[in-house]
Amino acid sequence: MIETPQVKSARWGLWDVLITLGGALVLGVAAALLLGALAAPLAWQLLVGGLAPWVALAGWPLFITSVRGNGPRIDLSLNLSWRDAGWGVVGGGIALIAALVVAVITAAIFGEFTSAAGEVAAELAGLGNVWLLIAFGLMIAVGAPIAEELAFRGLFFAALRKHGVGPVLSIAITAVAFALFHLEPARIGVLLSIGLVLGIVRLRTGSLGAAMVAHGVVNAPAAVFLILGLPGVAP
Repeated sequence: MIETPQVKSARWGLWDVLITLGGALVLGVAAALLLGALAAPLAWQLLVGGLAPWVALAGWPLFITSVRGNGPRIDLSLNLSWRDAGWGVVGGGIALIAALVVAVITAAIFGEFTSAAGEVAAELAGLGNVWLLIAFGLMIAVGAPIAEELAFRGLFFAALRKHGVGPVLSIAITAVAFALFHLEPARIGVLLSIGLVLGIVRLRTGSLGAAMVAHGVVNAPAAVFLILGLPGVAP
């Protein structure tokens, strides 16, 4: 008879969310200041500066649930089946459409705008190195969905539910935090719409992996546009 591992009470919570998000911001600023002080090449400043926050965004949720909980697979629902992946693709398509609609409305009201990622890609394109653009595109399409979902639909969502917050309110809170975290006022509406759909995917499937897939679907077209040197087209 195979014994089922006993699930223990997780000893992590909202303070760890603060460590995750605050740590990401601190690491991003620290990396930018350090690389600038060292007069590092622009490509290093842009790429390493973008990667540094992921140490906290992805690293702390994985670490804290492993040492003070049952691990990310149980505590954060970090799993993925083919069914969940399918829902992730569908949800990502819906989120992408919602983001495009909101982007069009925002541009009509406030004028044309771009994203921080688009600005970075424009800087990298000016260096004339296609491999740097490809690396940055992979960061957007693969790395960012994993790191950001571990933080928002993973640790933050799970911490809210653990403290008795209802599912709808948990989706709303994490979506607002997700939008504000990017520090891009012009894109708050776009990011909020994406965050809401990603939260629904997370709740509907019970799988953080599905939310990662959906996030990847949202980011993939932007990554392609950026690699092709069309940052202004990215939602």
